[in-house]
Amino acid sequence: MASLTQRNSGLVQRRTEASRSAAADKEKSPGEDEHESRRGEEDDDDQGDAKETRLTLMEEVLLLGLKDREGYTSFWNDCISSGLRGCMLIELAIRGRLQLEASGMRRKSLLTRKVICKSDAPTGDMMLDEALKHVKETQPPETVQSWIELLSGETWNPLKLHYQLRNVRERLAKNLVEKGVLTTEKQNFLLFDMTTHPLTNNTIKQRLVRKVQEAVLEKWVNDPQRMDKRVLALLFLAHSSDVLENAFAPLLDDQYDLAMKRVRVLLDLEPEAEAAKSGANELLWAVVAAFTK
Repeated sequence: MASLTQRNSGLVQRRTEASRSAAADKEKSPGEDEHESRRGEEDDDDQGDAKETRLTLMEEVLLLGLKDREGYTSFWNDCISSGLRGCMLIELAIRGRLQLEASGMRRKSLLTRKVICKSDAPTGDMMLDEALKHVKETQPPETVQSWIELLSGETWNPLKLHYQLRNVRERLAKNLVEKGVLTTEKQNFLLFDMTTHPLTNNTIKQRLVRKVQEAVLEKWVNDPQRMDKRVLALLFLAHSSDVLENAFAPLLDDQYDLAMKRVRVLLDLEPEAEAAKSGANELLWAVVAAFTK
């Protein structure tokens, strides 16, 4: 989240620009104003904070799963691979690139509705653009569950293996290296050498951990529709990727118990009912349903 100073600065800049173009604005039609407003909202989703390091959902989940000093995820974690693919779908949905097909008169369930491309505009992230390209070019469309399996390479159909996004964790780690969050090292594990990515910027990691903790403690609102969609998705996907415990480990016993109790409240929600509410992101809840069904 941008600081109050940054937001005020942005407001001052926008007001200045608005005053300079007041005459031009008067000549715009209502349709043009509405178009500008929608485009501004999309720009906000894509750009985020200009002065703070912004992480994608995939990068946040990976960062929660990485051991700070060792620089790799647990060898026993077999959930994070599919979890990261779920993050990609939600990230693309939040950015306005993907959506679910209309439910129709028969009110099809979230897991039977197909994922369709809403916009093919580049996101600036190579993996997101790669996933978006697959979704756009695939006919007939696939469901959320199918896309998670296809992007993970968990398919028995050899003709669909080309959908798999390879080396996702390594590519995400390199993104975090470029953003100054991690560094790159080589470690010897007796029989082989492995590239690792230890934490180098603890401030960003602690900010992420604090955001997760506050979402279910100080900033808990007991209503998913009032929660920030990114934070809500992060809680669900971190749990599905088996890395949420890492964020709660520093908490005191009573705080930990309360945090886990509130996470359980979220996990017990009915995705179909939540997706039907006004303002809900249907694809987000479809991904939740795929992991919690």
